[in-house]
Amino acid sequence: MSEPLIQFSKVNKKYGHIQALKDVSVSFNKGEFISIFGPNGAGKSTFLKLLCTMTGPSSGDILFEGTPLKKLKDDYRSKFGVISHQPFLYSELTALENLRFYGGLYGVEKIDERIKEILTKVELYKRRNDKVRGYSRGMLQRLSIARALIHDPEIVVLDEPYTGLDTHASGILTNILLELFDDKKTIIMVTHNIKQGYDASSRLAIIKGGKFVFNDEKSNISLDDFEKIYTEAVSK
Repeated sequence: MSEPLIQFSKVNKKYGHIQALKDVSVSFNKGEFISIFGPNGAGKSTFLKLLCTMTGPSSGDILFEGTPLKKLKDDYRSKFGVISHQPFLYSELTALENLRFYGGLYGVEKIDERIKEILTKVELYKRRNDKVRGYSRGMLQRLSIARALIHDPEIVVLDEPYTGLDTHASGILTNILLELFDDKKTIIMVTHNIKQGYDASSRLAIIKGGKFVFNDEKSNISLDDFEKIYTEAVSK
C-alpha cells in the first residue's frame, strides 16, 4: 500500500487556553477530493492552516509523503493553492498585474500564456486590465481562484470557497474543481453545504470539538445517511 500523501499523527493545536485540535490522527491519499464538514468553531480552519504551514502544531507530527513538514524546505508551500472567502488580491492592481505578481513568486514559466488560460477559464479575460477595486464580490472570488491556481498546484485547499458567490460563479468554481479532480489533483475543501460537498467529493469527513468524528470514502455512504450522521454528530 502506498504512503499517504498527508498524515496527521496525534496533532494538537492550542491558542492560549483554547484547544482548537485535539489529538488528531488522520490521513489522506493523493488524488482524493475531501470535503470536511463541521459546525463553527469545530477546528476546520485550524486544520487547514496546519496543513498549509500557516501555523504549527502544539504537539504531534504532520507528514507529507512520509516526511515531517518541519524537515521539508520552504518550497513545500508551493505545492498548495489556497482559495478562501478572503481573496488575497491587491485592489490597486489590475487582474493581469495581480496574476503576474503571484506567478512571479512561484516562478511560473510562460506567464502571459498561463494568465490568459486561467483568466479565460474564470471568465475574466475581458476584464484583465481593470483594477480589482472595481470588481464585484463574485468577480473577486473568481480572480482569487485564478490566483490560487496560477502555478498549477498539486494540492488545492478551499475554506468556504462558495461564500458570496452567485449561481454563475458557483458553477464556474464547481466545473474547475471537477476538472482538477479529473487531473488527479488532491482537493481538500471545508464547507457547510452538505449536498454541494457530498456531490463533488470522493471522501467525507466531519470535525466536531477539534476531533475528526467521521472519515470515510463517499462510495460507502449515501447522501441521506451522511446527512443523518452529520446531524447526529453535531447535536451531541
